[in-house]
Amino acid sequence: MEKSAKIYVAGHRGMVGSAIVRKLKAEGYENIITRSHAELDLIRQGQVEAFFKSEKPEFVFLAAARVGGIWGNSIYPAQFIYQNIAIQTNIIQASYENKVNKLIFLGSACIYPKICPQPIKEEYLLSGYLEPTNEPYAIAKIAGLKMCQSYNREYRTRYISVMPNNLYGTNDNFDLETSHVLPALIRKFYLAKLASAEDWEGIKKEEAVSGEIPAEIKTAIGLDSVSNMPVRRPTNQPFVVLWGTGAPRREFLHVDDLADACVFLMNNYNESEIINIGWGKDQTVMELSELISKVVGYKGDIKWDTSKPDGTPQKLLDVSKLTKLGWQARVELEDGIRQVYQWYLGETG
Repeated sequence: MEKSAKIYVAGHRGMVGSAIVRKLKAEGYENIITRSHAELDLIRQGQVEAFFKSEKPEFVFLAAARVGGIWGNSIYPAQFIYQNIAIQTNIIQASYENKVNKLIFLGSACIYPKICPQPIKEEYLLSGYLEPTNEPYAIAKIAGLKMCQSYNREYRTRYISVMPNNLYGTNDNFDLETSHVLPALIRKFYLAKLASAEDWEGIKKEEAVSGEIPAEIKTAIGLDSVSNMPVRRPTNQPFVVLWGTGAPRREFLHVDDLADACVFLMNNYNESEIINIGWGKDQTVMELSELISKVVGYKGDIKWDTSKPDGTPQKLLDVSKLTKLGWQARVELEDGIRQVYQWYLGETG
């Protein structure tokens, strides 16, 4: 990409899109186009067609998506599959019609089968059954990458697809009903830490910024679920409840690393085959929870609700393909958690 190239970042207000915008600006790209949802509803085909016809972007980063954790996927499966398919279909088709030079489609590691060899190679796609808890989202993302490959084959376009693993970082979502595991853990431990100090005003302030605290979390930290008033208990000690057994293994990638990889690939990769983006090492959810509790400074009890699903047993990406191209992640997990925790405190403070 030339520094003067006209670049459209779809989803620029989200965690991934905002990181890509920051990276582009840091690299000297200034002709960046963005639109808020109020200005451009990507689900509406007519609006997307009119936008592309008017703006004529040369490069597109397709980071817009409906995202969420296990809870969000299980409660809103129709919204996850419809909205994601609509967004990516509209943008990819409009990019073709308006002769976009190159497009990068942001997928997800959840496209891979629930049970497959580890670390996960790109070739394992469609080799087995998907994880049921995020199947609608995964199917939408598979449709998107297959659409990119099909357009490349039929129309000779240059649309590349990347599959990042679990992401976290600045502008992450801390709503406990829709967030992913890492920001959810940060918030749960922080709320329990405030409750341990009997900082009820701090909890109210945090809730006003980060969203409603679910009833079961209020019970765990010692708040009445209706009145938000402290509840006296025999021990009067708050605790943190986490889903599952803590045994599943997860790989986490800082969103700034993802943005760096996306700009690198936009400039250095032109193949239709999908490419993984990850750190290349993982840890159990229990180990992650212990690390986050250390960073937050929470010293109380953790209780595992084994009636809740664990999700995929392990999800570690094989990133050898990307490494051979000359790119490697740089943000260590503990450093990244400290960074996002400080950002979260700035938002809630």
